[in-house]
Amino acid sequence: MKINIDTKKGKEAFLKVLQKTSDAGKKAVADIQQGAKELSAKTKNDSYLRRMKKYNPLFPDTYRSETFNIPNMIMIRDDAERRGVDVCEGAIGWLDNANGIEVMCLYDEAVDFSGINFVPVASCDAFYYVDNYDRNRFIRTDCIFSKAHEERLAELQNIANLLGAKKCSIEISETVVESKREQKSASITQSAKIKSIEAKGNEGREEFNMNECVNQRSGRVIAEFDGSNNPVRPTLKWFAQDDNVKRLIDMRCSGNNAIKSQTLELSGSTSATMSQKAAYNIDVAMSKLAGLKGKSEMEAKATKEHHSKLIFTIEF
Repeated sequence: MKINIDTKKGKEAFLKVLQKTSDAGKKAVADIQQGAKELSAKTKNDSYLRRMKKYNPLFPDTYRSETFNIPNMIMIRDDAERRGVDVCEGAIGWLDNANGIEVMCLYDEAVDFSGINFVPVASCDAFYYVDNYDRNRFIRTDCIFSKAHEERLAELQNIANLLGAKKCSIEISETVVESKREQKSASITQSAKIKSIEAKGNEGREEFNMNECVNQRSGRVIAEFDGSNNPVRPTLKWFAQDDNVKRLIDMRCSGNNAIKSQTLELSGSTSATMSQKAAYNIDVAMSKLAGLKGKSEMEAKATKEHHSKLIFTIEF
């Protein structure tokens, strides 16, 4: 029996198989290349996001947006510190977090752009904290308490002047509480057998006793005026919540049985610059960001302020 083989059809079928194989191979290569591109893009994107999270740059658009709130604490930094970091290009600084306090690290070159009033002038590596009465005013932490003290004295003198006083005096009384820690080594008690076991348990143990030493310092400021019988209600800042000061103003401005003189004892805690807890948190934040280990100046100053008094005597 003779078998006829159609070589033309066989060739075409063979070529089709080769084409399919070639197409499948090309598709596989294309899929691999596409997968590699996607993986590379994802890797680059993940790397970029990690750098963004690490450096947390602050850009002008974000700073100017209505949703952005300037943190209570600012540190001025040299803009050269992060120069060359791609994710920081075009930034005015960065945001950091230290002990739960958000800190804005602002480049020195962006101080004018920020529109913030720094007191005194902004300087590199210095910390500034917001003025409780003016969110656009930041005061350097190492002089914030002295600045507040000056403002309180000036406010009391202004109160006396506007109320028509002839004379006022302000006596500053500061009570400083110092803690001293004494270290003792417990010794084994041999005088009684009953206590010998207890003594062995205490061997090598260190005991600490806290002794408080109270020192008082004082000073006095005196101001004299021409006096007036037409009192003007002053605008209060530091003493806006002090009932003694407000009663004095009401009595002087009432016109009925006008007061001639009075002495007020104003506690430092009622017009405090900040709480002792806030001062402690600031100390910890500065320690973390600037390496100021072992220093607790803000907390010490806040404690001193809370224990201070102003004796305000006014004569009409």
